[in-house]
Amino acid sequence: MTKTYQKNDTAIAKLDELQFQVTQQCGTERPFDNAYWDNKAAGLYVDVVSGEPLFTSLDKYDSMSGWPSFTRPLEASNIQEHSDETLGMARTEVRSKHADSHLGHVFPDGPIDQGGLRYCINSASLRFIAKSDLETEGYAEYLPLFDESKKSNTNNAQVAILAGGCFWGMEELFRKQPGVIDTRVGYTGGHIPDVTYKDVKTGTTGHAEGIEVTFDPEKTSYRAILEFFFMAHDSTTKNRQGNDVGDSYRSAIFVLNSEQAAVATDLIKELDASGILPGPVVTEVVKAGEFYEAEPEHQDYLQHYPTGYTCHWVRQDWALKK
Repeated sequence: MTKTYQKNDTAIAKLDELQFQVTQQCGTERPFDNAYWDNKAAGLYVDVVSGEPLFTSLDKYDSMSGWPSFTRPLEASNIQEHSDETLGMARTEVRSKHADSHLGHVFPDGPIDQGGLRYCINSASLRFIAKSDLETEGYAEYLPLFDESKKSNTNNAQVAILAGGCFWGMEELFRKQPGVIDTRVGYTGGHIPDVTYKDVKTGTTGHAEGIEVTFDPEKTSYRAILEFFFMAHDSTTKNRQGNDVGDSYRSAIFVLNSEQAAVATDLIKELDASGILPGPVVTEVVKAGEFYEAEPEHQDYLQHYPTGYTCHWVRQDWALKK
């Protein structure tokens, strides 16, 4: 069952004076004198009004500003950004989507190796839910994020290379899947070496916008990765996803060995036989070649630009029956 988050009078009435001033009147709490600026516990930070998930301790760092600081949101779709010139300077305000709470601002001075952004957030806008309380509080789906065994078990990691349209949206969906250790986007399946985004956009290099998914085989499987892949994009339309048209947006599975090839072809046969898709699968199953990593600005794109373009979503009714 999908959890809903909303703003209501009952939740507003429960706010203390500072929480109301910050979330409803765009106030700012004092630095170094707030609940979470130095909180190092593992868990989620949710909107104090609606409970919508916003940030995680995994992306929190000490910016020396005196306010909780994060390199990226947990759920980019729950974050909205607005231009703010109230202090005579151009800033980017951050608000929650469902509660429309003022959260703080985002600045381009965060850790370079983590995207370069600093989400400077008021503690008064947040409620912290410790890792140990996630299940009882209704956030059990986020427990895999804090799975220490997943973090340490990288020696046996496996890789899936997929193409299913614009890689921005694909990466955003895959990065949160249980068992996924890492993702990166790039270009593959073409005939020209060392390509760039500009090259691929010409449509003459033969490359597809791809995603490399590194996963822990003890937490998930190659088949499970592919099953999600077929739910996350339209595999029945050739060279197109949404408004994006061209062979760089084709559906393809780039297999690394014969075992992956067998899993992919068997799954496609099952999908075609099931009748759950709107048409026959046109996904290519081809031997993997060179994967050229995309430019830094394309990595984790929707984490850095939550309102950026995407044409991807998960179709639950496209899942094979177990």
